[in-house]
Amino acid sequence: MSDSKTDVQTIAATPHLKLVTRDGWSYVQRCQATGVVTVIPRSSKGIVFVEQFRPPVQASVIEFPAGLAGDIEGKRNESLEAAARRELLEETGFEAQNMTEIFTGPSSAGLTDELITFFMATGLNRKTPGGGDGSENITVHEIPESEVQSWLQEKVSRGCLLDSRLFSGLYFVGQPFLRFVP
Repeated sequence: MSDSKTDVQTIAATPHLKLVTRDGWSYVQRCQATGVVTVIPRSSKGIVFVEQFRPPVQASVIEFPAGLAGDIEGKRNESLEAAARRELLEETGFEAQNMTEIFTGPSSAGLTDELITFFMATGLNRKTPGGGDGSENITVHEIPESEVQSWLQEKVSRGCLLDSRLFSGLYFVGQPFLRFVP
């Protein structure tokens, strides 16, 4: 198998995504981003989650704040940490005093070449109500750590889906000193 990105052939493209093939394997690439971030926010009151309707799955999804790096015109060289801070503020209204990189891994290694970098955000200060940009309708939830499991179960019983990144993030909440960075 080749390691060269030049062997990638485009099958179809939209302004944001491409379907490509390489060595007989078809997968998706993002066109307008340099990275993907997920933020695990821990406030003095608990863990901060976001909830929003996601059209591909036709359901409300409970997630950690997340987004793309380098997807804003004029900020193509945005660092992953800067993107994590921007997404945290935009989606939840919180700024973090501390933003710690935890690990980077594939989002779905058989579907996309996308890697997600996880950050733990602590020392939170609310600056705005949050809720996302003008195209998003995000609800912010701040849940005491001792109530997270029952709260998530209640959300599932009401028809919400849980983003699988929640479980990676919750694992690291319980292991605050564990990090996997080069």
